Parts: sequence; structure tokens; C-alpha cells
Amino acid sequence: MKTSEIKFKVTLDEKNLPKNIEWDATDKEADGPETTKSISLNVWDNLNNNTLRIDLWTQDLSVVEMKRFYIDILGGMSQTILSSTGDEYMSEEMKALCDRLVEHVNEENKRQK
Repeated sequence: MKTSEIKFKVTLDEKNLPKNIEWDATDKEADGPETTKSISLNVWDNLNNNTLRIDLWTQDLSVVEMKRFYIDILGGMSQTILSSTGDEYMSEEMKALCDRLVEHVNEENKRQK
């Protein structure tokens, strides 16, 4: 049986806010840790039947990047729900939400320029 490992290393500033985030994985193509601005980790808690979440981001992650990150997460979830359950309705509703959010962010960016 194969084992795979994913590691996160978070450096905190004096206020315990993430200053630097690095990640590494045994199955990652490139060798060595890579830096990222944000992670979102979700774990299903079998004992309590709910989701445990860890969301971390560094100060240099812009608001636009944060919004794009979460839209991409929702899009990926849409694909996962379709491939894992075959639920086309749920997948399409999630995609439609992503489309509306992209429109919202694009309009917001136009107004700010």
C-alpha cells in the first residue's frame, strides 16, 4: 500500500498572523517546499458529522486574489461533486454560482479602475 504525505509550514508574525506559508507533498512534481499566499483545508469529522476548516492567508494576498481563490475552489468542488456522485443538478448550480461571482468580481474591478 502506498502512503502519500502533504505538509504545511506556517511562519507567524508577532501578532500570530501568517507571514509565510510553505507546502510540500510526496507526490508533487517539483522537489522541495513551495511558497503560497493562501490555503483552505477542509476535513470531514466523522464523529460529529460536520466539516472542520482551516483557512489561512498571508498579508500579501490581495482581495482580488482572495476572491479568485474561493471562486476557483467552488469550481473545483462543482467538478468533484459531479465526478464523485453524478449529481448534475448540484454541479450545475455550483457552476452557475461561480459564473455569477466572476461577473460580480469583474464588475467590481471595473468600478475600482
